[in-house]
Amino acid sequence: MMIFNIRLMINQFMEGDKVFKKNMIYITAEKTVQNCLDSFKLGIIQANIVCKDSAGELMEFMNESVSRVKEMYDLENIKLNTNIAATREAYRKIGNDLNRYRPAADSLIRRIIKGLGLYSVNNTVDVLNLVSIHSGYSISGFDTSKIQGEIYFGIGKQGEPYRGIGRGELNIHNLPVLRDRIGAFGTPTSDSERTMITPETREIVFVFYDFDQHNSCETALDYCENQLIIFCAASDFKKRMLNY
Repeated sequence: MMIFNIRLMINQFMEGDKVFKKNMIYITAEKTVQNCLDSFKLGIIQANIVCKDSAGELMEFMNESVSRVKEMYDLENIKLNTNIAATREAYRKIGNDLNRYRPAADSLIRRIIKGLGLYSVNNTVDVLNLVSIHSGYSISGFDTSKIQGEIYFGIGKQGEPYRGIGRGELNIHNLPVLRDRIGAFGTPTSDSERTMITPETREIVFVFYDFDQHNSCETALDYCENQLIIFCAASDFKKRMLNY
């Protein structure tokens, strides 16, 4: 009887482990992007959140972060941030014109330096942007329920339809891109309207684009988790690093 009980516990654990893995997002890298880049990583963090307008302590933290960025950077030394530099280099290898579209972290910091501040969307998107300017990683954020089917990471095609958040139709040709069964929905430059995070969102996934062969975004994932707990009442975290 004791042996039976032990086996039953093991089977239940293994079955639970399978369910857990099934619920974790995996991203398949296409050969098009693997042929352009020697190696890269994607950091993934999933969580249940309470999405609402930013207020109070989060707004104060955003203002403090803007002040720190102004002290740390000018338009010339942004490129010294190793994560921004690595993303820019990945864009060049893929064939993107950096004068046309910059990685999101680069654009956010430039916006702050120019005195335009950090715009507020909601607490969840605001945390994403704060982690991005803190770490230099460009990060995509999505409502998990709006992603359809398996996810692939590749390169944008000429004429591929894409509506960026707050940007309208975006030419994603030669941009790193995430696709699901419906089509493109995320890039390190701008995420799409289709999968955007709104006050109705209950589960999110953030994707960290890590093109630096010498570093890892695991520390940034941990920092992001802490900020989501503090400002978004986040729970049920799943984190993973995908190495390609």
